[in-house]
Amino acid sequence: MAERIQKVLARAGYGSRRGLEQMIKDGQITVNGEQAKLGDKIEMGDTIRLQGGKPLSPKRLWQQPQQVMLYNKPVGEVCTRNDPEGRRTIFQALPSPEEGRWVSVGRLDINTSGLIILTTDGELANKLMHPSNEMDREYAVRVLGEVTSEMMQNLRDGVELEDGKAHFADIQEAGGEGANHWYHVVIQEGRNRAVRRLWESQGVQVSRLMRVRYGTVIIPKQLKMGKWSMLEGKDLERLYESVDLQANELEKVGRAQRDKKLRPIKTAKAPARQKTDNKSYKGKRSPRIRGR
Repeated sequence: MAERIQKVLARAGYGSRRGLEQMIKDGQITVNGEQAKLGDKIEMGDTIRLQGGKPLSPKRLWQQPQQVMLYNKPVGEVCTRNDPEGRRTIFQALPSPEEGRWVSVGRLDINTSGLIILTTDGELANKLMHPSNEMDREYAVRVLGEVTSEMMQNLRDGVELEDGKAHFADIQEAGGEGANHWYHVVIQEGRNRAVRRLWESQGVQVSRLMRVRYGTVIIPKQLKMGKWSMLEGKDLERLYESVDLQANELEKVGRAQRDKKLRPIKTAKAPARQKTDNKSYKGKRSPRIRGR
């Protein structure tokens, strides 16, 4: 069945639909030797080239298993593929996909741990990250300093940062006291260090930060630091449905996952956690902050 060229290329991880549409306008994509036009559709057997390069792999375009993986990132790892400083990257801990490459849905800075979603489905990744979808990102945060109800309301209402106004969609206390006081916060954007900067705007400091949810996906309790697992079944369907992908794509994803029967494997040992003077967060969560 023929599909729009930008949809097929986005799904295979060659870019976002908007970026691919711009490449079509700029004459950088050809189909069977002819310059592609907006609205063109392609089907299996067509020869696609980007920027005059080699023909794209038909297997990657049409038969690639659309895999989704969850990774529990430790502190000390970076989310780039190659680090000029030689630091460990998240990709060193992951198995190779069947086809294509892993695309990280957003990033976490080197001092932040927790949930990262990775996928070979470029269209899914782009939709999950697109600002218009306002995906919830929920974090468990340990805060040093006294937090008042006025400060929490300020953070809900929004404060001016150096790159514009930002706010938490919700905040809930999650237990602890003194230097070991935890909160759960939800933010709906991926701006660099936004969670830390919001708390710092109120004169307090974040001493520990872990992402525990992205959209519909909650990090599994059994997923240890530095380990990965595949997202399958109803959880996988909910993730696709949350960004309005079509049912025929869900069927393809589910079939590929069942056929391969992928399971978690042991990875290289994660960097040791930094020692702290206080009790660490034990996963005792506040009542679930519901997604929108």
